[in-house]
Amino acid sequence: MTRKPDFDNDVEIQWCPGCPNSVILGSLKNVLAKLERRPHEICLVSGIGQAAKLPHYLKCNFFNGLHGRALPAATGIVSANPELTVVVTSGEGDMYGEGGNHFIHALRRNVDITVVVHNNEIYALTKGQASPTTRIGEARSVQFRGVEIAPLNMQAIAIAHDCGFVARGFTGDAEHLEDLLLQAIRHKGFSFVEVIQPCISWHTHPFKWYKDRVRKIDDSHDPTDAGAAFQLVMDNDGGIPTGVLFRGKERKVFGWKFRERMSEKTLAEIPFLEDGEIVRELEKYRLQ
Repeated sequence: MTRKPDFDNDVEIQWCPGCPNSVILGSLKNVLAKLERRPHEICLVSGIGQAAKLPHYLKCNFFNGLHGRALPAATGIVSANPELTVVVTSGEGDMYGEGGNHFIHALRRNVDITVVVHNNEIYALTKGQASPTTRIGEARSVQFRGVEIAPLNMQAIAIAHDCGFVARGFTGDAEHLEDLLLQAIRHKGFSFVEVIQPCISWHTHPFKWYKDRVRKIDDSHDPTDAGAAFQLVMDNDGGIPTGVLFRGKERKVFGWKFRERMSEKTLAEIPFLEDGEIVRELEKYRLQ
């Protein structure tokens, strides 16, 4: 039986005391224990930023990549070894800003990974600049006259591309967040959970500001209805809906054709070719 302490390590946590990132860390540990996945069966992937430090604090395989480049690495990892449970966990600046292009194409490909985006609406590691989700008019450390650009709505983009699982959680409700993460990781294909994670050091809104605006989606919402999901993410009257926003149609995951041809082995198990074999393989592609 897997337990939450199985994922503990002795790395000193570098987040501010009381940072809501710790709620996401604890929730993820609980979920992995519930899934009965052992540490060596997990691979966490992140980019750069405060949120991207999370894999350092959980005992399992992990890859900490370049800024905005978590998704290409995760795609390669799950393609080489689909037996791993691959979870990308990084901030909205890293995932939507520097990594926005990769996000869109991983979504299109339906890579079998879970993407957990910590959204605090700022670049917290570099002291509070506006991020792709900062609201119009809000002042930040560099945008001191107020942000002039509309925030990116990645949930709407995910719905438009028929993402299999789109949800939003809140660090003020760990139990609800765990349920969403559990559903996301169990989903076969690309799953996306954005987590509202207010920064306690650089943000202009207190935690209570979010608690007053977060509202759970009720049972009247049909997550298979793309129109209803769009309405939730585009027009919420100042509220922040949390829960399962959308469930897209079931699609084949990225790399399925390759895995059908190589049914007995994963890419990670295929040995490297010898020099002579490489030459013979390349000859097949020589123009006649």
